[in-house]
This record gives sequence, C-alpha cells and structure tokens, in this order.
Amino acid sequence: MSELLSGISKLNPFSKRSDVDDEDKGEAIDEQTVAGGGHASRQSAITKNQLKVSRALKSFLAKEGVLSKDEVGVDQDEPTSALREFLDRPHIHVPAEVLDRGRPLPDYFISSSHNTYLMAHQLFGESHASAYETALYTGSRCVEIDAWDNDDNKDEPKVTHGYTLVSNIPFRKVCEVLRDVVDKEAREERNAAPIIISLENHCGGHGQLRMVQIMREIFQDRLLSKAIREKGTREQEGGEHVTLAELGNQVVLIIEYHLPNEEDSDDSSDSSEDEEQRKAHEQYREKKKAVNAGGIIPELAELGVYAQSVKPVNNSWYESVLENAPHHHLINVSETALKSHMPVGSSKIAVHNSKHLMRVFPKGTRISSRNLAPVPFWGIGAQICALNCQTFGAASQLNEALFSGSGGYVLKPAPLRLGGNGVLNTGRRTRLRLHVAGATDVPLPQGRDDEIKPYLTCTLVHPNDLNNLPQKRKTQPYKSHKLTGFLHKENPAPTDPFWDEVLEWEYDDNELVFLRLLIKSDDSFSRNPLFAVAAVRLMYAAPGWNFIRMLDLKGHETTCTLLVKLEFQDL
Repeated sequence: MSELLSGISKLNPFSKRSDVDDEDKGEAIDEQTVAGGGHASRQSAITKNQLKVSRALKSFLAKEGVLSKDEVGVDQDEPTSALREFLDRPHIHVPAEVLDRGRPLPDYFISSSHNTYLMAHQLFGESHASAYETALYTGSRCVEIDAWDNDDNKDEPKVTHGYTLVSNIPFRKVCEVLRDVVDKEAREERNAAPIIISLENHCGGHGQLRMVQIMREIFQDRLLSKAIREKGTREQEGGEHVTLAELGNQVVLIIEYHLPNEEDSDDSSDSSEDEEQRKAHEQYREKKKAVNAGGIIPELAELGVYAQSVKPVNNSWYESVLENAPHHHLINVSETALKSHMPVGSSKIAVHNSKHLMRVFPKGTRISSRNLAPVPFWGIGAQICALNCQTFGAASQLNEALFSGSGGYVLKPAPLRLGGNGVLNTGRRTRLRLHVAGATDVPLPQGRDDEIKPYLTCTLVHPNDLNNLPQKRKTQPYKSHKLTGFLHKENPAPTDPFWDEVLEWEYDDNELVFLRLLIKSDDSFSRNPLFAVAAVRLMYAAPGWNFIRMLDLKGHETTCTLLVKLEFQDL
C-alpha cells in the first residue's frame, strides 16, 4: 500500500516534495495577487483605512517614546491620526538614483517572469493569456513567450510549453493582452517602463514569418523594430547600449541567435525526476531539436534590435570576447550552467554583465514551477533572473523586495556597472540587530482556529551563498500568559503576538543583502505552518521603528503588520 501511495503522490503536481524547504514554498497566485515584481508597496484601500495596531503594540510604542500615550490612543479601537500617519510611513526608502533611467540598459536589474503563460505546473498546468496581465500587474517587465507551430492552423502560431499535457493559447491573443497592458499603462502611469518579450522560438520559417506579421499588426508603433539612434551616433560607433529612458514604454524583443556548435542547455539529467517527468522531458527535447534545425529567419532576427540571445558554447564570453557574437548579444544560460562558473569566474562574469545583458532561467527539471535562487545571480550582475511566478515563494518574495517601489527596473550597484570591478563585497563586516516588537492581525488559513503559537523566523540572504543555506534566526513562540510588565492586561490574542526580542546576524557588507521575515506557528504534531511573509532589501531599510505590511502565501495584501527596528553596526 505504501508503494502505491508513493506512486500516486508523484503524479500529483501539488504533492509535497521533501527536496523543497517548506519556508521556500508559496501558494498559487491569482487575480488578487499584488506582489512578486515590486508593486506590493503601492497604496491601496487596505493601507489607507484597514490597518490596525494591537493594544500591546500601542503600549509598546508609548513605552519606547515613539509616540505619546495620547497619540497612540491605547483604549481606542480605531487608530488615531498620529498612529495612522505612523502606520502609513513606508518601511523602506528607495534612493532616487536607483530608479534613474538615464543609464545604458545593461546597468539595470529587470523584474522578469519565466514561462509566463503557465498557471501552477509546467507539466500539468494550464496556459492562460491572462497570466501575462497578472505578471505585468504585479511588476514584471520581462515576460517569456514559448511559440510553436500550430498543426490546426499554420497561420496562427500557438504559445505553450511543448509538453503534451500542457494546454496552449494563440500567439495572437498573447500579443493582444500585451498591447492592452501597454495602452493601459500609457493612460494611467506618467512614466511607464518598456516591456521586454523573451521570445523562445520553436516555429519553422512560415510560423516565424506569421509571428512577425502578427506582432507588427497588433503592436504597430509600440514595437521597437529599429535602432533608436541613427548611424554615426555614439551607440553605433562605440557599441554603447541604448539607455532605459530612450526605450520609453515600447515593446522590446529578445530574439535567439544560434552560435555554431550550440548545444541544448536544458539540464536534462536530474536524479529527482520520476519516470513520467523523464519521459516528458525527453519528448520535449526531441521536439525542440526537430523545430530548431532551420534557424531564425531574417525578418524575425532584425526585431532583436538590442538583445540577440545566445547560449554559449565555451567560456570566451567572459574570459575574453564572445566568439561569433551577434550585435548586442545577451547570454541566455540556465542556473546550473552559470553556477558551474561560480565563484571562480564570478568577478569576470560580472564585468561581462556590465557591458552586455544576461538572462538566467531555472533548470529544465524544475517542472513543478519551483524556482532558482536569484540573489547570487544578481550578485554577478545578471539583469534578467527569469522566475517561475506561478507561486509566491521565496524567490518571488525576494524579487518583490529588490524591485519594491520601482517600475520593474532597478539600477545595479556601481561595482556591477560599466567601469566596476565586479566585486560587490566592500571588505567590511556588518552586524544587523533586528528588534522585533510584535504583529497585529496574523492571517489564518480558512478553517484554521486561532489556537496558534506564532513566532517570527528570519533568514539573511546574501549573494555569496551559492548553496541557498541562509543564516536563520527566530523568536520564541508567543504563548498565552499574564504579562507582569507595563501592560497589566491579559495577553493579546494569539493573532496579535507580542515578542519584544532582538535577533542578530553578522555578514560581509554588500548592497544586495536581503532579509526574509516569516510568521509561523509552533504546532506540536505537524509541520509548522507559514501564515505571512515579507522581504526587505537591507540597503532600503528605513531607520527607527516601522510597521512592515505582511503578505500571505499567494502574494495577497493582508491587514497584518509587523513592528520592527533594524540597526546596523560596522564591525
């Protein structure tokens, strides 16, 4: 019986796998998802009038001298104007220079989605055009289209993963959705950023020509189809990239360029694959080989104005100069292939990425839409870390933190830009002291009672951590008991935990260090469930006490807030 159950669980795309840390998991996103690409910090009805503060935290703020007793309104149900102003204060300050768009395109990190068309699972999942709208709404600026010939209608290519169990959508429909988003952003935003399409072509010559015709028909002048600067300018003479500002809100294409002796980089072997997954992968690879034999037609190739995607065949691209390179090459590489060059080649790769674009995608065996860990790849200047955004897991939470408050483009640190040495660490050691006061209104899953013992667990995520083993610290579980201190009241409800603890880390100083904050429950007879999450890029952290707005595992807004203070000490 146990063998039968084990076999059935392998067929279930949502079954729990022991090779995934529970704290890295998220739940499937939907139309209410606001987070993943940097947009969760925007004001909404919840931020304006639904957030509250527990009595315990009001008293704590008064005790700490942050607000007076009158200002916190300990005995009032609704927040006072002073407390409301404090609640509305952002917990991060994004420097203006990080959002400046006047620099060359390779100088930016770009919020990016992988297999954008999929919902949930890459082997069993559904393809939906609306997934593009969701990805862009939550902050992605680079989306992926997997285009295949349509046996039912040769003139209308389809978008799908290529696995037989995945549904498909018309290429035309995806273009229409993207066009509508561009137009909506042009109406509603003063400074909309360009949308980049990473087009993975599996069509023959006719299908490629039809894609060109469809894109020109639907996007019209929204499509970047020729160089912005005329010949004879600095870009044409010196090879300097176009600036982000010059791209405006156009649709920009990444088009494949096949190098001689190119090999498939699908990371085909993985011991964690079961038999069904191995068979699906093998069929997929054979299908790809058959359709890629003809190459890219000139009409499609010319649309890759500023990004010609290549899969490297040797190390020349970072050791010296890419051999047989097209204009404006983009290195398109899997996480496994790139990690094999790290850390030995990290600084050289970072210098390459100061001049040219790089796209990193999850290894091919991540068919359950699990994710790569993006921070080490950001740490070597990879502009496009293409994330499986079907669930709001750890990678999407960190992506939200990097791009928070931006339009999906964030300026890279100076060592990773043109003229930098590619080394992010400053040589200094830093101590982080996280003073955790407590939380208000911890969200509980439907059907869960409030008999919880909540605690906060935090992980420090550093670019040097190639093995995804971050330093973890956690508070004690909050339990119901009489407080003998300043409250003189019964303990707050379990959903309003009060900790008043300090957590500490020491690390190599670096501009790309992040802190993930997770509210869990210390359950006795099961895995400790995760209720609310947030992540912060430490260089953005605002000084003093601040409320952090927590999200649920779908990336939805909640009415939960966490009161913390971050302090940094040079060692």
